[in-house]
Amino acid sequence: MRRVFKKYSGGNRFFWLLLALASIAWPLQAQVLPLDQKNTITANWLVQEPGATQLVPYVAELHSSHHAVHQWLSITTSQPFLVGFTAKKDQCLFLNNQLIFVADSAHTYMLDLSQHVGNIEPVEGKYLLTVWHPSQHPNVSTFRNQVSVRDALQQLNRRPLTVRVREYVNQNAFIIFLLLICLLYGSLKVTFPADFSSIFSLWILNRPDSSQDMYVRSITWSGILFIVTFSLSLALVIAAIHTNIQHFLLFNQLFPVSEADITTKILFYAALIFLFILLKYIFLSIMGFIFGLEQVVPLQYQEFLRTTLFLGLFLPVVMLVYLAFNATMPERVIHISNLAVTLLLVLTMVRVFDAVNKKAPVLNLHLFSYLCATEVIPLAIMLKLIVFNY
Repeated sequence: MRRVFKKYSGGNRFFWLLLALASIAWPLQAQVLPLDQKNTITANWLVQEPGATQLVPYVAELHSSHHAVHQWLSITTSQPFLVGFTAKKDQCLFLNNQLIFVADSAHTYMLDLSQHVGNIEPVEGKYLLTVWHPSQHPNVSTFRNQVSVRDALQQLNRRPLTVRVREYVNQNAFIIFLLLICLLYGSLKVTFPADFSSIFSLWILNRPDSSQDMYVRSITWSGILFIVTFSLSLALVIAAIHTNIQHFLLFNQLFPVSEADITTKILFYAALIFLFILLKYIFLSIMGFIFGLEQVVPLQYQEFLRTTLFLGLFLPVVMLVYLAFNATMPERVIHISNLAVTLLLVLTMVRVFDAVNKKAPVLNLHLFSYLCATEVIPLAIMLKLIVFNY
């Protein structure tokens, strides 16, 4: 035995010692030591087993029958501690056994925990957050940290020697699409001068006998190109509005993309607007058949299309205002953009009412009900989705 140990003495013993230490340290190289972070909620939840005096780690599959789940938090009042979560009805939150929140309905909530620690004494510098429900197991997996955008930007500006990130995402996409729209309008003016003049001339727009010519031109390839250009213009303004408010539930539900993907959003809006304009004639035909007013449908659609395309020429100007002043006056720019979209929709409806009234009195209750069903109600829906969705 002594000879065996001598055989592995010296350099060989040192080699095997290094190999043993490496085998022990290898599985630990990916581990990160837990840091005591302030105002941060983690997934390290705890539960209390029956008869136990200490909290044990929470495992969702094993502790699904517990009505209370806990977590130790380090909270400082020098900065907000925003926590977002989805709560069931009657779900309660406690800090050191003091009630701070009760959910009145099943909904998603956001709570600033730093505002509730003023009269609560910490336990060894920490606070015990308890999520409790009287009859069900609380879903603690939905708890997450919420960061205020304004605070994040302020912290970013205070950091020395860092590159400042744009506050408004992907402005280059707006500029590129605006240049594309201007090129399309210029190409249409050069290629189809007669059609361009028939749409964007105030004298022809106010001429009562030009609606039939406009309808004939609208179904040609030049008319389709005018509609495509208008769809891109309106989609650009709507995308700018919704990018600023960073929230549009309908779009996220139908076609979820990141807020930074402005190009996809603009193309999606443009496709929706283009389909809406083309399918409106089918909608008007159906409603005209139901109300027995088929003779009003061509005039109504002609006036709608003519006024919409004419007012769409001013949308690139709105985008220029957005790009020029959005960084300094974002709230005013949003109000201007919303006002522009509202005026486009409302003035189109007024022009349709005026054109139909020249052919038949709008005071006729039957005709007025038809116009309300085909113009006023769709206008209210579009204003809700585009302008008043936040």
